[in-house]
Amino acid sequence: MMYAISSHTTRAAGQDTGNAPPKGKTVTTPKVERPKLHKVILINDDYTPRDFVTQVLKAEFGMGEDRAYQVMMTAHRKGVCVIAVYQRDVAETKATRATDYGKKFGFPLMFTTEPEE
Repeated sequence: MMYAISSHTTRAAGQDTGNAPPKGKTVTTPKVERPKLHKVILINDDYTPRDFVTQVLKAEFGMGEDRAYQVMMTAHRKGVCVIAVYQRDVAETKATRATDYGKKFGFPLMFTTEPEE
């Protein structure tokens, strides 16, 4: 049986570890703003088959069969449907890839993005 031996040194109380600011100094940390979020929106058309739209929602947005069908039907009934909300670059990439996939097969499938309010 092997045992690992670990050693460490402890510093005397009050000894500077290099992590704390010198006495009398104030440390300011910059505030980091959360990235703005964007909605990915599916726009209904009268030509792209429902099964194809469902397939794209499952593949690109990781939806299950039932959720993809519900989203597709919402877009069908209302004309548009918010698919998901992501950081801008992720939302734009997913919308572009999904739209391009539809074009590849000759469908006018359209996804777009807009800032979330």
